[in-house]
Amino acid sequence: MITDSEFIAAADRTLAAIGAALDSALAASDADVDWSLNDGILEIECEDGSKLIVNRHVPNREIWVAARSGGFHFKPRERAWRDTRSGDELGAALAALIRAQTGLAIALPGLAAPET
Repeated sequence: MITDSEFIAAADRTLAAIGAALDSALAASDADVDWSLNDGILEIECEDGSKLIVNRHVPNREIWVAARSGGFHFKPRERAWRDTRSGDELGAALAALIRAQTGLAIALPGLAAPET
């Protein structure tokens, strides 16, 4: 089992990778989307005022996503962040949620999760 500090470091790397992918997508788009990353919480503000929130949840060792369409929990499994209900990978699921809510096409690389 990984320690809290190992989980936080892995989750923070994932959140930073999402931020970098957002920057790349926004540089090639005219979408009016802003984002910020503070203390393990990545907030994506959409043109219509809605938000997507991606954050680390240390007690459960998960990354949580809140979107207009619902809430999702991603747990490390098979070296990837997997949705605890559907098994979908975080990058693919988040790219679809961002596109649906903002219209922004984003390429998210495979987001590696720690070994559990």
